[in-house]
Amino acid sequence: MTKLNSRAALALTAAVALSIGTAASAKNPMVGGAAMYSTKTIVANAVNSKDHTTLVAAVKAAGLVDTLSSKGPFTVFAPTNAAFARLPAGTVESLVKPENKGTLTTILTYHVVPGRITAGQIASMAMRHRGTATLKTVQGESLRFRKNGKGWVVVDSKGGQARITIANVMQSNGVIHVVDRVLMP
Repeated sequence: MTKLNSRAALALTAAVALSIGTAASAKNPMVGGAAMYSTKTIVANAVNSKDHTTLVAAVKAAGLVDTLSSKGPFTVFAPTNAAFARLPAGTVESLVKPENKGTLTTILTYHVVPGRITAGQIASMAMRHRGTATLKTVQGESLRFRKNGKGWVVVDSKGGQARITIANVMQSNGVIHVVDRVLMP
């Protein structure tokens, strides 16, 4: 196999590995028991996912509904309810209090990257940079992406790792990648 063909094969393998589940190929992928429509905004779809009720409540408490409903585009790494449940007891309840809005906003905007970044683009970036891709978040710090077994993980600034469980859920104003942990700046 030539060097070019092996690189192309590696890129294709990485893109397929990152595109976990049927979300990448389904017209209206299911997330949290609800169809996600590419004609709806990130917020309009997220409110229908039973797996993202905590995230939706946090977005409302932080006052980010209008932002994530705007034109964008945005790439959102969306933690599930189970991801929020892994935080220390009382953390979510504390974060949604009005006096903690700044901290909550910092955490939530750390899950958002400007632009519409697909799984294939992340895999291509990683291939060009020795297996790791780095994206700067709206919050200002970076997230790193690397292959782990058959899937991909997002590594936060504290070294915490979240698996991408559903990739490429296309929205009218961006894309959602579902993750199994809350990322911490």
